[in-house]
Amino acid sequence: MKALVKTQPGPGLELVEVPVPALGAGDVLVRVRATGICGTDLHIESWDEWTRRTLHPPVTVGHEFSGEVVQIGSGVSDVAVGDFVSGETHLVCGRCRNCRAGRRHLCIHTRAIGVHLDGAFAEYLALPSGNAWVHRDPIDPDVAAIFDPFGNAVHTALAFPMLGEDVLVTGAGPIGIMAAMVSKHAGARHVVITDHSDERLALASKLGVTRAVNIDREDVGDAQHELGMREGFDVGLEMSGSSAALRDMIRQMTHGGRIAVLGLPSSEISVDFASVVLKMLTIKGIYGREMFDTWYEMSVLLESGLDISGVITDRFHYTEYEKAFAVARSGHGGKVIMSWEG
Repeated sequence: MKALVKTQPGPGLELVEVPVPALGAGDVLVRVRATGICGTDLHIESWDEWTRRTLHPPVTVGHEFSGEVVQIGSGVSDVAVGDFVSGETHLVCGRCRNCRAGRRHLCIHTRAIGVHLDGAFAEYLALPSGNAWVHRDPIDPDVAAIFDPFGNAVHTALAFPMLGEDVLVTGAGPIGIMAAMVSKHAGARHVVITDHSDERLALASKLGVTRAVNIDREDVGDAQHELGMREGFDVGLEMSGSSAALRDMIRQMTHGGRIAVLGLPSSEISVDFASVVLKMLTIKGIYGREMFDTWYEMSVLLESGLDISGVITDRFHYTEYEKAFAVARSGHGGKVIMSWEG
């Protein structure tokens, strides 16, 4: 089969022929239909410091996917041939304290498909049946392919109650925009989103945020004044990994405000902890998705009318992967999808 592989240390990826993955007991084989390009994939393609520490080539990359189950391993009873699935690509040990307590998203031995194990940028993917999320209702394959990042957005946005709250989202990438959409859908009053990219801010405005702020030209405080806010934001969602964004978010929060942090900074950062203490702020780190509460929440959100398809702005065939990665790296659009059909 064709697969997009980090064949050796260094920048770049190669589209090569590799064997179709063998199934173990409890596994399913998925014929991949669509995949999404994630920031993690960009790190791997560029061979940055994190990748050098984490990845051991050769590895097939990619972890955002949708596809059809074409084969099941022995002992599989909860997934059938013909099921259309997305996948939870964090594989947990099942034996540590958190796993045994039902907090699998906190497993200290988590391994990731597309990083530690061969991933989804391929014509076929094998994964444990328990990690396959079966879509019982019709769904666009492209939307199903971004259930992984949608889950990041949902996990972050629903970390704290949203009903009636004023929300600040820093970072208008695809996950930040989806988090803003979830916040509005869950009953937030005002949702303000910030970024440097006019294109991404325009997309966020089109998809329903209350106010989009280009922080190169505007101040979040002015947006608060325009919206008649008097005491600061109730909830902050930090999606950018920017130290400046987190510091400004802390300044913009009301007393007792709550901040969920998904964005990963590239280096250690400093914050004004006196403000954190004096404002009695809560700061919560977010990683991945809760297994599998977030997956149920994602499906229910779509069933209740949330439409995230607009966050997908660019589509390519997998043979055009270099163009697809270039567009994803530009930072000006929304989600980039690669088709594995035909």
